[in-house]
Amino acid sequence: MSVMPTAINDVLIVEPKVFGDDRGWFTESFNAQDFLAATGLNTNFVQDNHSFSGKGILRGLHYQLEKTQGKLVRVVSGAVFDVAVDLRKSSLTYGKWVGVELSAENHRQLWVPAGFAHGFLVVSEVAEFLYKTTDYYHPQSEVCLAWNDPSLSIKWPLEPGASPNLNAKDLAGLSWDQAPKFE
Repeated sequence: MSVMPTAINDVLIVEPKVFGDDRGWFTESFNAQDFLAATGLNTNFVQDNHSFSGKGILRGLHYQLEKTQGKLVRVVSGAVFDVAVDLRKSSLTYGKWVGVELSAENHRQLWVPAGFAHGFLVVSEVAEFLYKTTDYYHPQSEVCLAWNDPSLSIKWPLEPGASPNLNAKDLAGLSWDQAPKFE
């Protein structure tokens, strides 16, 4: 696997090796030893999640105040624009965001450390999104940061004048000023 930095040093693009021929392809999507060797991160994933969404659906920007989760995310069908926002006050990139296209075609994965809000916008007709987490889902401490907060200025790849399809929780996302942060 290869690992590429993003504009936020702790958020990493992971590219597993893909072996293909005229019959198709094979990839080892995760190997703890290789992940440690490539990233220096000794992770212990405890939960796998899988979501299916249609074009224009935006999920996020979510995080948990307790049982904070590191996430290794990928797409197995379709494509998404995946975003991580640094909520760590002690970080040099506090308040900054990074966005990466993840697709079934490019096989890229994104490592989103604990202390970040995370979300994605489906840019294909449909997408299946998988992610491993380093802690369990803790709905009592879940927070949603507003996807369109003007102080973040996230450049979501939406058609001009279009709005994403959001659920009630994401519609009620907190502004940057209201959202709790990490020390």
